Amino acid sequence: MDIAQNMAQALKRQRSAFMSSLPVTRTVREDRLRRAIALLLDHRQDFIAAINQDYGQRTPETTLFADIVPSLQALKYARRHVGKWMKKEKRSPTFPLGLLGSRAWVDYRPKGVVGIISPWNFPLGMIFSPLAGALAAGNRVMIKPSEHVPVTSELTRKLFAKYFSADEISVFTGGIEVSEAFTRQKLDHIFYTGSGMVGRRVMKAAAENLVPVTLELGGKSPTIILPGYNIEDAATKIVNAKMTNAGQICVAPDYIFVPKDSLPALRDALVAKAEEFYPEQQGATTYTSLINARQKQRLEGYIADARAKGATIRTTVSYSADRADNIMPLHVVSDVHDDMTLMQEEIFGPLLPLIPYESITDVIRYITARPRPLALYILGRGLQGDHIRQQVTAGGVAYDEFLLHVGQEDLPFGGSGASGMGNYHGREGFRTFSHAMSVFKRGPIDIMGLLQGRPPFGARFRAYIKSELKK
Repeated sequence: MDIAQNMAQALKRQRSAFMSSLPVTRTVREDRLRRAIALLLDHRQDFIAAINQDYGQRTPETTLFADIVPSLQALKYARRHVGKWMKKEKRSPTFPLGLLGSRAWVDYRPKGVVGIISPWNFPLGMIFSPLAGALAAGNRVMIKPSEHVPVTSELTRKLFAKYFSADEISVFTGGIEVSEAFTRQKLDHIFYTGSGMVGRRVMKAAAENLVPVTLELGGKSPTIILPGYNIEDAATKIVNAKMTNAGQICVAPDYIFVPKDSLPALRDALVAKAEEFYPEQQGATTYTSLINARQKQRLEGYIADARAKGATIRTTVSYSADRADNIMPLHVVSDVHDDMTLMQEEIFGPLLPLIPYESITDVIRYITARPRPLALYILGRGLQGDHIRQQVTAGGVAYDEFLLHVGQEDLPFGGSGASGMGNYHGREGFRTFSHAMSVFKRGPIDIMGLLQGRPPFGARFRAYIKSELKK
């Protein structure tokens, strides 16, 4: 049996189990969330070791902070609130039906069997965070983890098989042929996190079966330092955010707008702060590696292209592209312009372009002329920051801090335009994986009969229609 047939059989078994167990009770949903929490807690050290092996170097703190803790927060939040989310949502019947005893409400029903396709940069967080919403909604789940973290993906498969039956959650590992087979399945929803290029292919394959999709993509997320903001404070926050996971984050600050007069000070402060955070320099053990040599070569290409086109590049160490590992320190890039590759593509690594500005209007014009970013960061308070937020559409906005908006379970997270479609986290995640089924229950009075609203129609019905045809 080939992989596509194997998936189809797994989907058939899950759908059969789903249909035979309706309605999915609160107790069942909470139990599945509890088991997912136990899986992570019981095997957190195994996951730390697996991810470190896949990356070549990734600190336990990074995996705990960026993968395991957010996953636990999402699962626990869903467990606490699922009882409230499941309740029918009362709505108001159209006048005068409510006065005549009719009722209307929304039932949030599980969609059935949903698919989650996760990336390599957060190989746990991008499974368990959407999984929290999927399980809270009462679904069965099929998961395709990234082939670029094979040790972690295989461990994930084994552990889900230990904590869940195959008709609850199934995991399929492998390369592009497995991914393509996965997106061709007649699932009830596909949740994809990754690049826009692959996202288009996922959406195209899903469209063949009319499968709804949520796409969590990326883009070039700008940071704007407002005039008067403390440059030392800005450098501290920027370096911390940019170097978390070596910049391999979909919401990492991609480029920085800085008041023209403050650019030299910011450049110096960024380099100094990177040296402070990573004192080991070339042999830094607190760095996270780039995921593989291919990503390193891509970023080195960006550096070479920018340098050839006149950019000034500063880094914390005497970096050699010939070093054997995939460690790359922060590179601060100034004198940039739009025909450089790093200003056209999402960087997804430790390269940080600086753009001087004199007018906030020019900053807004620059950002809005480009695809909508997944995140917008504003360092500074007051009317200028609010004006920028009102003029720029992004997946999310954060003031005076980086990345933390993603971890707010009571806020939806998702992109807009090229940075994605749909959202999740908390209640929004529950609803993403639910079908909002409208229910109308007529009261004891036959309103259509009373209105003479059936053929051949009477005077009351004509009078009612006439009364509605007004501005």
